[in-house]
Amino acid sequence: MDVLRDLAAWSTLAIAAILLIVQLLAHEIGYRLGTVSKKGVPGQAENVGVVVAGMLGLLAFVLALTLSYSTARFNERRQGTLAEANAIGTAWLRATAIGSPQAVDVARLLEDYLKAREDFVNAGLDSDAIATANRDTSRLQQSIWGGVSAIVRERPDPVSASLMAAVNEAFDAGTSERFAMGMRLPPQIFWLLAGVMLLSMAALGYQFGLRGRPVRILTLLLTVIWTAIVVNILDLASPRIGNFRTNAVVYEWTRQGFAGMGGPPAASQ
Repeated sequence: MDVLRDLAAWSTLAIAAILLIVQLLAHEIGYRLGTVSKKGVPGQAENVGVVVAGMLGLLAFVLALTLSYSTARFNERRQGTLAEANAIGTAWLRATAIGSPQAVDVARLLEDYLKAREDFVNAGLDSDAIATANRDTSRLQQSIWGGVSAIVRERPDPVSASLMAAVNEAFDAGTSERFAMGMRLPPQIFWLLAGVMLLSMAALGYQFGLRGRPVRILTLLLTVIWTAIVVNILDLASPRIGNFRTNAVVYEWTRQGFAGMGGPPAASQ
């Protein structure tokens, strides 16, 4: 799977071409075997047709299963960025509303924290960028929590408690987003999909071989459709490669909201 991931990061069309060629090769092998078997055991094309129909139905089920899984993971990542950006924005608003020196510092740290989380989502497959974003996240969380703790000790009231709850929610949202960005399509599901797809193509070719009537144009069209579906499934399931990337624009919108409010107020003396 790592090799496929690296290849997909280089070119999605390369993955599509490989899948297409392998399927056509499996179909051709099945067709040749069917042509040879037709001479030895005549009249079995109808029985083979029942098996092929069952395999195609199983392939449709596996495609639906993997598409559902991939779509759910994509939505989790997208909703995770929205939840995290909103949580950071809420914490920032509550910190600026308090207006004490410690709260102003917390608000400014939250602005840096927002940038670190945006960098994490936009890091792609750059392991150094991901590691840097995670280090910045941990460092800023410690600093922010230290500031919030000082505020709570200084003024243990519902206002400071609401700030603590908002910051905690922002940190929890960051953990959830990190978990979602780390989820990929399990290798077992991918190889199940690939195996059923190749066996179905080989069985379909075998059936055509028994009948002695190849349908190459329609077979090519069917193979192209299957390949497009599988590539899109892999794209949806991959958090850091492909065309269906998690959009980090919500972090930019939150930053624009900070700027529109003039940033943290000057600390009261």
